[in-house]
Amino acid sequence: MPLVGALGVLWFGRLRNEWTKLIALVASITTGALSLWVLQAFDTSDAGFQFVSLHEWIPAWGISWHLGIDGISLFLVVLTGVLFPLVIAGVDPHHDERPYLAWLLVLEAGVMGSFVSLDLFLFFVFFEIVLVPMYFLIGGWGYDQRVYAATKFFLFTMAGSAFLLVGIVATAMLSRDAVGEITFDVVRLAEQGSLSVDAGRWLFVAFAIAFAVKVPLFPVHTWLPDAHTQAPTAGSVILAGVLLKMGTYGLLRFGVYLFPEASVWARPMLYTLAVIGIIYGAIAATMQKDLKRLVAYSSVAHLGFIVLGTFALTDQSVSGGVMQMVNHGVSTGALFLLVGMIYERRHTRQIVELRGLQQVAPVFAGFFMIVMLSSIGLPGLNGFVGEFLILIGSFDTARWWVIIGTVGVVLAALYLLWAYQRVFHGEPDEANRGFAELRLREGLLLSAFVAIIIFTGVYPKPMLSRIEPSVKALIEHVEARTDYRQPVQGLAGE
Repeated sequence: MPLVGALGVLWFGRLRNEWTKLIALVASITTGALSLWVLQAFDTSDAGFQFVSLHEWIPAWGISWHLGIDGISLFLVVLTGVLFPLVIAGVDPHHDERPYLAWLLVLEAGVMGSFVSLDLFLFFVFFEIVLVPMYFLIGGWGYDQRVYAATKFFLFTMAGSAFLLVGIVATAMLSRDAVGEITFDVVRLAEQGSLSVDAGRWLFVAFAIAFAVKVPLFPVHTWLPDAHTQAPTAGSVILAGVLLKMGTYGLLRFGVYLFPEASVWARPMLYTLAVIGIIYGAIAATMQKDLKRLVAYSSVAHLGFIVLGTFALTDQSVSGGVMQMVNHGVSTGALFLLVGMIYERRHTRQIVELRGLQQVAPVFAGFFMIVMLSSIGLPGLNGFVGEFLILIGSFDTARWWVIIGTVGVVLAALYLLWAYQRVFHGEPDEANRGFAELRLREGLLLSAFVAIIIFTGVYPKPMLSRIEPSVKALIEHVEARTDYRQPVQGLAGE
């Protein structure tokens, strides 16, 4: 549907410009409505893949059109379906609207396809589709250094994709004898589990490098602050909201599922990189003068927690990691939206130039505070639930890393509260006295984000009840193929 919408935007938008946004909204809202229908129809008692579509695509090469959704991918699909229409409706590009909206719809198709693909080759196609529109969105509608940021994003991602392609092809070829034919089917490859220990570890490393770039995980994170800082507001919201989750999702869906022995083997290294990212991202955020760059570095820290929870390999930690993927997408996406609104009004993101905004725009300040507190992890808001599950679920299997990583929670409160105090408290100077309060459209857009933040924080059970069965099945899959046994735990909802 998004690809059809992109073609409609380019064709019919050329005939009548006023149709451009309407067509984009119809395509994106239809996709969002379908994702919500999937959420409603999802069977919480089924740990396997649902809504499966399996058709031959290139049979000579063992490539199939294999799509499906389980509890791990469900809410990422819903987040994608909800986030794109909100961004299309609420954020204007200010110039060249037709190609801008077309690229957004192509991007939506690529992201959605990545989350539902159960064929490695098909996943790679969608994974690469995402790269092109994001490059043009940053390079065409970004800020002063947009070309540099877009090129850096492109080169880093392409380097990671090279490792991914090698890993995908090698996995299919090395599994050929055991499976009986060349196949890229994720389920068949995972269930066969025929790779030698050494081969599995080398292939896991290839996949892990590719997804570490996408997360991004320290030390391959340096493209992210530049991309976020130079991207247009819509680009930053989508980048933080769903694109980065392709990395964390990939580590879980393909890294852990296809290579369980290697995942257990690599845990100490991944713990270490995750915790370094948590502390480094938090410290770097405290040193930023640009508000948008501060939020970008906070993502490095938050995503480190998700990686830590993923490879702790307990029901609680992995469920918390999946939940935190969604929560981070909502909270940090909303933060970038708010920072973009500040820039539209003041044409600066420098913290020292912003002061006293609470006096002139109290409603705006209130929204910013709620979103900021959710990012900190305040109990009662969405950020707390996933982070708490990650920490308690990881404690038995990664105790010292958890203790060190907890420092990042304290630092997050430090740099975000400090930024809020500098920007919103005090007496506004002359330049800030004209800061405009929220418009109706902006208020409605932010209200949607805040509603999700509060509902998920107060009542997380609907999410957990859908995530938990698939996570348990994945952990059982790892235990059946390795000597690993998770500590006896239960989810908060049990």
